[in-house]
Amino acid sequence: QVQLVESGGGSVQAGGSLRLSCAASRYGTYCMGWFRQAPGKERERVATRDTAGSTTYADSVKGRFSISRDNTKNTLYLQMNSLKPEDTAMYYCAADPGDYCPVYRQFSYWGQGTQVTVSS
Repeated sequence: QVQLVESGGGSVQAGGSLRLSCAASRYGTYCMGWFRQAPGKERERVATRDTAGSTTYADSVKGRFSISRDNTKNTLYLQMNSLKPEDTAMYYCAADPGDYCPVYRQFSYWGQGTQVTVSS
């Protein structure tokens, strides 16, 4: 299994940018993803990246967010630009073993989350 630790969250004004990082405790073949959950809302899949480099994005963040990996540092990133108050949420990093990302089931491993707050 793998342990995940997120960092990079904080407070920013609308239109600003943040980059979240997710450090993994070990190397392996994983699909990686970012999720978020705001108070009173269900958890949302923000972005995923499989081992072949294929990515997916929620419609609400397309064109603004970008997911990437740095294999030398064993780290996953989420670059967030043009932030909106609606992006305010706890952001979680997740991993799932294998070459492909889950479609009908949950990811296997989760970090503790990092808070992102966007003000008007």
